[in-house]
Amino acid sequence: MRRWILAIITAIAVQPLTTLAAPTGETITYNIGGQAYEGYYVSAADNAPLVLLIHDWDGLTDYEVKRANMLAEMGYAVFAADLFGAGVRPTKVKDKRQHTGELYKDRAKMRALMMGALDNAAAKGANTGSAVAMGYCFGGAAVLELARSGADLKGFATFHGGLKTPQGQHYANTKGEILVMHGSADSAITMDQFAALTNELEKAGVQHQMVTYSGAPHAFTVFGSARYREDADRKSWALFSEFLKEKLR
Repeated sequence: MRRWILAIITAIAVQPLTTLAAPTGETITYNIGGQAYEGYYVSAADNAPLVLLIHDWDGLTDYEVKRANMLAEMGYAVFAADLFGAGVRPTKVKDKRQHTGELYKDRAKMRALMMGALDNAAAKGANTGSAVAMGYCFGGAAVLELARSGADLKGFATFHGGLKTPQGQHYANTKGEILVMHGSADSAITMDQFAALTNELEKAGVQHQMVTYSGAPHAFTVFGSARYREDADRKSWALFSEFLKEKLR
C-alpha cells in the first residue's frame, strides 16, 4: 500500500505545472457619430465586470494598453476608449491641446464618445451593469464629466486628472462613488482645485475618496517618464485595486 501511495505522489509531483494564459486583447474599430474610432478591448472572461479606461492627451497609446492588460489579469474586462479618432495620436503639445480643447468645448460630444464606448464594450460581452470608469490626466477630467452626466456606473476614478467643474455643471446626478488620486506636487492641477472639488462633492452628498501623494507631480503614474514616482504609483494602484474589488463584486 505504501509503495502504491508513493507512486501516486511521485506521478503527481512530476506532472508539469500549468498556468492560466494571460488574457489576449484586440484593437477594436468602431463608429460614433459617423467617425471611426480605434479602441482596445481585453477581458478575463465573458461577462466580466467592466473597467472603462480613458486615455490622457496623447490619445490611446501603449501606456493605456499596458494598464488595460494589468486590469484584465486581475479579472476584469477593459475597454480602453478612443476619444480622438482612429489614427489620431498627437505627439506635439499644440496638437494635444487642440484635440483636448475641442472636446472641452463640446461636452455633449465628450459624453457621447464615452457612452458609445460603453455600448461597444457591451457588444463585446463585458458586463456594463457592473462597471467603473477610470482615466489619466485629460482622461480623468473626462471621467468626472461622465460622473456629472448621471451615467449609471458603480464608480469613477481619476489619476492626476483635471478637477475643475465647468460653469453651469454640478454633481447632483452622480450615481457612483468618486475616487480622486492626486499628486500634491502637481503644478498643473493645484491643491486649491483639489480642495474645491472636495467641498463640491461634500455639498452634493456624493460619496468620495480624495487622496494625495506627497512629492508626486502631474502624470506621476506614467512609466519611464521624468515625472514617474514609483511610491505614488504603487500606492494609488493598490487603492484603485481595492476600489474595484469593492464596487465590482
